[in-house]
Amino acid sequence: MGFEVSDELLGTFVPVLIYWAYSGIYVLLGSFDKYRLHTRKDEDEKNLVSKRTVVKGVLLQQTIQAIVAIILFKVTGDDGAAASVKPSYIDLARQLVTAMLVLDTWQYFMHRYMHHNKFLYKHIHSQHHRLVVPYAFGALYNHPVEGLLLDTIGGALSFLLSGMSPRASIFFFSFATIKTVDDHCGLWLPGNLFHVLFRNNTAYHDVHHQLYGSKYNFSQPFFVMWDRILGTYMPYSLEKRTGGGFEVRPAKEGKEI
Repeated sequence: MGFEVSDELLGTFVPVLIYWAYSGIYVLLGSFDKYRLHTRKDEDEKNLVSKRTVVKGVLLQQTIQAIVAIILFKVTGDDGAAASVKPSYIDLARQLVTAMLVLDTWQYFMHRYMHHNKFLYKHIHSQHHRLVVPYAFGALYNHPVEGLLLDTIGGALSFLLSGMSPRASIFFFSFATIKTVDDHCGLWLPGNLFHVLFRNNTAYHDVHHQLYGSKYNFSQPFFVMWDRILGTYMPYSLEKRTGGGFEVRPAKEGKEI
C-alpha cells in the first residue's frame, strides 16, 4: 500500500521548503563579494534586526499561510471531481498569467497604501524595512498582519480568481516564492534569468529598500506595470563599486509622489 500525498498538501508545504532551500543557496553564495549590491559590513551594520529574529518571523508567517491554505483548499475542494479534468496548456498559461496579474495588483496597492498611511507604516510595514540591506531568507520577514494582508490574502485571491487547480498552484506558488527570494537576495549574479526576463528584479527592489526609494518601486513580485502607469517607477543605474560588487544608483531623487 503506497503513501500518497495530496496536491493540496503539496501546494501548501512545497513553497515553504523551496523558500528555505533556495534562500540557502544564496546564503552559500553570499561570500561572492564581486556580485553583492551591498557589502557584508553594511549588511551587518545597517540592518535593524538580527537574523535569528528574521528566521522566527518568517516561520511565523509561513505557519499562518499554511493554515489559511489548508482552510482554502478544504473550502474550495470538490472531492477530486475536477482533478480528473486536465486543463489544456493554453488554459494553464492563462491561469498562471491571471494569477500573476492578480497578485501584482493586490500587492502594489496594499504595499503602496502601507507606505502612505503613517499608522500602518509605523506599526506594521516598517518591520520589513528594518532590512535596509535585503538578503534572501529575509524576503518574507514582515509583521504578521502585513503577511496576512499582502501575501496570504493576495495568494488566496490569485488562486481563486485564476481558477487554477491545487496542482497548478504548486507550480505557481513555488515560482512566486523563488521570485520573491531572488528579489531580496542582494546579489547581481551573471546569467540570472530573472534579471533578463523581469524588470522587477533584485536591483529594482533594492531601490525600494533604500531611504531615497521608499516612495518608489512598490510593485512585487513580477511586473513593474503599476509603477509605470501610476508614476512611482524609479529608474536606476547599476555601477561597479570601488572595492568590489555593484551599487544601485537612482536616476532621480527627492521627487515627491
